[in-house]
Amino acid sequence: MEQVFAYVIGLGAAVMMPVIFTVLGICIGIPFSKSIKSGLLVGVGFVGLGVVTALLTSNLGPALKGMTSLYDLHLPFFDLGWPAAAAVAYSTAVGAFIIPVCLGVNVLMLLTKTTRTVNIDLWNYWHFAFLGAMVFFATDSLAWAFYAAIVLYVITLVMADFTAKGFQSYYTDMAGISIPQPFCQSFTPFAVAIGWLLDRIPGFSRLDLDAEGLKRKFGLLGEPLFLGVIIGCVIGCLQCDSWKGLVDAIPAILKLGVTVGAVMELIPRITALFIEGLKPISEAVQSMLSRRLEVASRLGEGARRQTLDAGSETPQTFSIGMSPAIVIGHPTTLVVSILLIPVILVLSVFLPGNKFLPLASLAGMFYLFPCVLPITKGNVVKTFVIGLVALVCGLYFVTNLTPAFTKAIAAARIDGIAVPDGFEGGAALDFASAFWCWTIYHLTVSLKWIGAVGAGLLALAMCAVNFIRIRRVG
Repeated sequence: MEQVFAYVIGLGAAVMMPVIFTVLGICIGIPFSKSIKSGLLVGVGFVGLGVVTALLTSNLGPALKGMTSLYDLHLPFFDLGWPAAAAVAYSTAVGAFIIPVCLGVNVLMLLTKTTRTVNIDLWNYWHFAFLGAMVFFATDSLAWAFYAAIVLYVITLVMADFTAKGFQSYYTDMAGISIPQPFCQSFTPFAVAIGWLLDRIPGFSRLDLDAEGLKRKFGLLGEPLFLGVIIGCVIGCLQCDSWKGLVDAIPAILKLGVTVGAVMELIPRITALFIEGLKPISEAVQSMLSRRLEVASRLGEGARRQTLDAGSETPQTFSIGMSPAIVIGHPTTLVVSILLIPVILVLSVFLPGNKFLPLASLAGMFYLFPCVLPITKGNVVKTFVIGLVALVCGLYFVTNLTPAFTKAIAAARIDGIAVPDGFEGGAALDFASAFWCWTIYHLTVSLKWIGAVGAGLLALAMCAVNFIRIRRVG
């Protein structure tokens, strides 16, 4: 089983998407040719996103490493990045069975009306598998490992439902889509709490500036493309140790600036492929929903009218759970992500108690905001503050989880994935900084029975609230 699922996941999103979309499209009545074209477009989008992300990391990584060496910014916990964590996750006993187990939980929740999300984001199941792996190596219990992974999965599905309406309203091309990824959903509580506090600061509302407003206010300086060029050049300059070195490095500095600017410009164009591929599927889902609601209205128009007259929401629809990659090309996401990279690098050095310097995980910065923007309405200032607070907390989460993370890496024994000599441990910002992952790990491992029961009760309570909500809106 471990080998089978490792093989399937090893195919990657670019190969799996055409298969999944073809099957899904045929099941909901879309012709075969249209279904496979939708899947191929999304698959091509993942290929393009991988190329652009690799372009960013391969150029920005050496510059950042040069900067950290120059200023002696060495921290003892090494950033392995999410690919290493995913490989470890699917190489454990938990990873071997995580897909069928989670799919079974998803079906059960759909049947019991505790979720409306059909999660087909199979490659991101590694988040649940890795939490289970860390719990397994900490407790030596496969039962507790699956328990933690399932609790995280249930909470993530419910959070995807809670945020689906706002997500679909803000990203107007995302009808019928939700984001059941624990890393993204871990920042939703931060966005709600910090956004509420910021709204109560006198005068803060005047800083309501989205990406388009940034362009209007600052002209060329407000363009994501130009901001990328500036940030890239600044990072390039910071790795020079003298004026002579700066002059000699001008070609490399300019190349880095243009490369970062290119990433800022290319990502939105690539994510347009996701939208084009998703459109036939979402339209078919909406059509199917319309037919279902039409039948329901004929059978119980009177009761339905009373419900709507009582002030309920519009009927709840099913959502297809997708990767957050489909929306990371939003201008606000790009601007805030690029601005946060140098800021979080500097803070990671000076924060007392932090031992982790993010480098390989920096490309994952874009994935922090898909569920945040619908709450901030794209406000650049508010989104930046939320991202900054969330990442500062995330650095401490990573520092705290690194021993467990390192133990899981060592136990998996995968060739090419190990903590380099001179470092005390390894981790990844993409997983270990997630609030829900950190919380469930400590409830299950640190607080043992009391915490594990508390985590389960939290998941059940969220399911109950979602059940009532689904029943109320239809």
